[in-house]
Amino acid sequence: MENPRTWKPALRKALRLLSLPGVLLAAELARAAEVDPLVTTLRADVTMLAETIGPRSLDRPGTLDKTIEFIVTRFEASGWVVNRLEYRVGAQRCFNLEVEKRGTKFPDEIVIVGAHYDTLTRTPGADDNASGIAGMLALAERFARETPERTLRFVAFANEEPQYFQTDAMGSRVYARRCKQKGEAVVAMLSLETMAYFSDAKKSQKYPFPLSLFFPSRGNFLAIVGNRESKALVKQMAKVFAATGVLPVESASLPGKLEGVGWSDHWSFWQEGYAAVMVTDTAPFRNPNYHKRTDTVETLDFVRFAAAVRGLEAVVKDLVTGPKVNLVK
Repeated sequence: MENPRTWKPALRKALRLLSLPGVLLAAELARAAEVDPLVTTLRADVTMLAETIGPRSLDRPGTLDKTIEFIVTRFEASGWVVNRLEYRVGAQRCFNLEVEKRGTKFPDEIVIVGAHYDTLTRTPGADDNASGIAGMLALAERFARETPERTLRFVAFANEEPQYFQTDAMGSRVYARRCKQKGEAVVAMLSLETMAYFSDAKKSQKYPFPLSLFFPSRGNFLAIVGNRESKALVKQMAKVFAATGVLPVESASLPGKLEGVGWSDHWSFWQEGYAAVMVTDTAPFRNPNYHKRTDTVETLDFVRFAAAVRGLEAVVKDLVTGPKVNLVK
């Protein structure tokens, strides 16, 4: 695990600098980022996916193959053994990519951290969802040498975007059904979905009605969102994340049919009765580049993205250790 004494002072300084104007802010943040290896790693991974590889979908099999090999290589560099879980969409082969570390005390209780690696056709998908994959890979690297009490899995999912969204071809739908068929006790599933766009501007944060009456109007926070049945998981995660003090966090347990609440891979786990949440910058409710060709690396805030990953590190550690909690629907 990373020693917080080595990065917390630099992080606090970087976040204070966000109040500075214009060119001075950009220069100071650039200098702060240079001393943070996590910022460097996250930027490199997002750049590889969004710029070097580019749009990633089944109608671009070449770039999808490169994406899979990149994720596998990154997992293996951290010491993980990757399971390529194949399924078919018509004649095309699709893969969910899974790594696992068995729990030492509660091996039958499973915590899953997942993110989808595909994009909407013709979009680079820096925030959606290269950021989710980069965050997942960073967390996987941090837990590669840990000994969790509960079984911990990291999974990269295929086919989250339309035309496959909420269909039987969706990678997480295939995976969640497989978990249920095997009788697995998934006690928590975290879907990392668009995590790196932040703004301090007034009215930069939007919501489906009536949430704007209760939540902030500035898009400077990370959101943890679940359905009503995942309320205990949402509450526990938000409490642990907030205690780190690395970044503001907002959380909510909402009706699953409310606009935006089920817009990621956690939805697939709800269908099988598992507690699951989305960890997000709220995507189209904040990021004007969502599902556009302008969803590029330079639009993202890697300092606050790194802060989000560090907060999630504490969350995952909490979920895979300690006394049993009732997080199952």
